[in-house]
Amino acid sequence: MESNIAYTENRPWGRFIILDESDAFKVKRIEVSPGKRLSYQRHTKRSEHWYVVAGTAKVTLDGTDRIVNALETVEIPAGAAHRVENPSETDLLVFIEVQTGSYFGEDDIERLSDDFGRA
Repeated sequence: MESNIAYTENRPWGRFIILDESDAFKVKRIEVSPGKRLSYQRHTKRSEHWYVVAGTAKVTLDGTDRIVNALETVEIPAGAAHRVENPSETDLLVFIEVQTGSYFGEDDIERLSDDFGRA
């Protein structure tokens, strides 16, 4: 099993760090800056499991919003429209994302809306 440890990519909403990956999974640490949110998106080839480790997340899943606190999880099935937002004005949101499925490339993102003009 090949591993790609600790690859970091900065984004306009924060950054992600790839902790581990293989043909069967990808694990990321995702940090969302205060007041920022990722695009409202969906994937066809992967599902995601989010474990919030610091801060509070506002998660939108198929049009329904919910608050997810530290030590809570969210399941994102393949094909589900989803977004995560950091509603805090001061605290960093950190969660661990475990992707499972048949493909994990960034080109399996269908952006439905985006604060940064990427939709």
